[in-house]
Amino acid sequence: MAKKQKKNGGGTPATVALTAAGTPFTLHAYEHDPASPSYGEEAAEALGVSPDRVFKTLVADVDGELTVAVVPVAGQLDLKALASAVGGKRAVMADPATAERTTGYVRGGISPLGQRKRLRTVLDASASEHATVCVSAGRRGLEVELSPADLAALTSAVLAPIGRA
Repeated sequence: MAKKQKKNGGGTPATVALTAAGTPFTLHAYEHDPASPSYGEEAAEALGVSPDRVFKTLVADVDGELTVAVVPVAGQLDLKALASAVGGKRAVMADPATAERTTGYVRGGISPLGQRKRLRTVLDASASEHATVCVSAGRRGLEVELSPADLAALTSAVLAPIGRA
């Protein structure tokens, strides 16, 4: 079920984008612990959701172009696979300040949805194994649950095996 968000009343750019698109989603809030070593694992535990259904949003530089990678929190991003998925040669993690400035979100709260600048996006193929997945809703302590197909459609994502255990 879609949660209604007012544009100026507490919605994040991610929830505003979902609402504007008419995409069904469920918003999950939890108490974020600033001392937590892993934002994604903290979210999975707080929500009682398997870590393979909670996806983290990472920003990488592929041959000079910022690219969003969405992978399960239970694993890691395979940079070579990411580069290959977008026809690139080399990928490295983007500078955190650049990622924040470009997406409009803070680290640990970067959502693949509603970014300040639309970046090409790759969603790990494992997402399609689930009816719904959770991604950041745009701030620490807030996750949005939606279908992988809707996530891919809204972000124009390519599905590729970019995660590794």
